[in-house]
Order: sequence, then structure tokens, then C-alpha cells
Amino acid sequence: MSGTVDASVKGTPLGWALADCWTMTRRELAHWGRQPVQVVVGLVFPVMLLLMFGYLIGGGRGVEGDYVDFLVPGMLALTMAFGLESTMLAVTQDLNKGVIERFRSMPMTNGAVLVGRSAADMLQSALSLALLIGVGYAIGWRPHASVGAFLAAVGLLLLLRFAMLWIGIHLAMVAGRPEMVQAVQILVWPVGFLSNAFATPESMPGWLGAAVEWNPMSATVTAVRDLFGSPGAAGSSGASWAAEHAGMLAVAWPLVLVAVFFPLAVRRFGALSK
Repeated sequence: MSGTVDASVKGTPLGWALADCWTMTRRELAHWGRQPVQVVVGLVFPVMLLLMFGYLIGGGRGVEGDYVDFLVPGMLALTMAFGLESTMLAVTQDLNKGVIERFRSMPMTNGAVLVGRSAADMLQSALSLALLIGVGYAIGWRPHASVGAFLAAVGLLLLLRFAMLWIGIHLAMVAGRPEMVQAVQILVWPVGFLSNAFATPESMPGWLGAAVEWNPMSATVTAVRDLFGSPGAAGSSGASWAAEHAGMLAVAWPLVLVAVFFPLAVRRFGALSK
């Protein structure tokens, strides 16, 4: 695999680490071909949620204007929080089958397995975002943003996903068994729905609206709506310090979560056989 690493870093610790991570990423991508149903379900599920909330359930309490314009950015962020089950299952299955132990016995960079898993997950997340944005266009959503603002919004969404991913990887190794993943995954739902993805905090009871505004996902939703020029961002502006500084929090929250859970995951991985 050394041929995939730039010549300037070949033979260096960085080159070896990059080669190991790329090898593990290719391994995870190869699983896509053997598990196409799982990949398709992961892509289709957020589309079903978008259509369900947009047309069947409705909602939009406190929203002025077209609810679809308000909903789509929220669904994009919600998709970044959901869908971690496949990653968590893959990690726990490798643990229980002894695959990770075999990798750890090889002369491989510590954590390359986890980096490869996260890289494949981020690629699938980017594909899911592209699909959901396309569906949003199909049902009438239009972002009123420059190319730079549009790309910044996508960047914030992927940053949130990256943070959630490392939380999921760490919890998967703590859970240890595939049957425990579902119980851990349930914890993601309150985080996702206790947000401003579907309704404005102003339309909620005071205590609940305050909790919603400080939810890390709400910061991303508000910042993304603002970048897309969607309704809802301006409506919540000034409601609280968290709403006024949503852009800063949309960067700070994921970075804090990564700073906490990335080293925890790598440390847990390194201690598995000790």
C-alpha cells in the first residue's frame, strides 16, 4: 500500500500511519459491495424521515413561511446525528470476531482501524447529505446562499457528524457486544429530537426551549439555516446567547466532543488486549 502515499513521506512514521489508515479505509469500503442493503438503508432512511415530517406529520410550530424551507436544514443536521448504528455494529462485530485483535498483532499504527472506519463513515455521510439535498430540491427547498456560505454549511454538518462518529466508536467499544448497540443507539434519539430541527424554541415551554437552544445539534441547525438563508434562523436570533452565537457554538461543540472522545476511543482501543 506504500504506493498510495506521497513520495515525500514514504518510509517515515507519518507515511506508515497514512498507509495503514488507507488500508483500513479500503477494507471498510470493500464491505459496501458485500453489504449493499445496509448501505442503501442508511441512505434512504433520512429521506423517509424528511418526507414523513414534511408531508405526513407536518408541524413547524412557531415557523413563519414555508415549513419545508425550515425543515430541510434541520433534517440535514439530524441525519448527521443519526445513522451511527452501522458504525457501532461494525466495531463491535470486529471486536467479537477477533478481527481487531488480529490487526493489533500486526505492525500497524495504533488506531488505524478506527481512522479507517471513521473515514468510510464520513464518505457515506457525505453521500447521504448529497442525496438529502437533492431530495430537498425536488420537494421545493431552495437555499438562498452564496457558494461559499453553502459549502460552509456543509462543512458544519460534516463536523457535527465527525464528532458524533467518535462518540459512537467509543461507546461501541464500551458496549462491547452487538446486542448492546441498539440500547446505546436509543440515547441518540433524545439528542436529535430535543432540538430545533422541527420547531422553534420560542414555541416551546420556557425551560424546554432553553434546553433545546443549548443542545449542540441546535447550534448546528441554527448556523446552517443562517448560512442557507432559510427561515427560522432569524426568528430565533436574539432569543438567547446560544442563539446569537450559534455559528461559534456550531464549531466549538463538535471540537470539544472530538477532543474528549477521540483520545478516549484510541486509548480504549489500545487497552483492549491488556
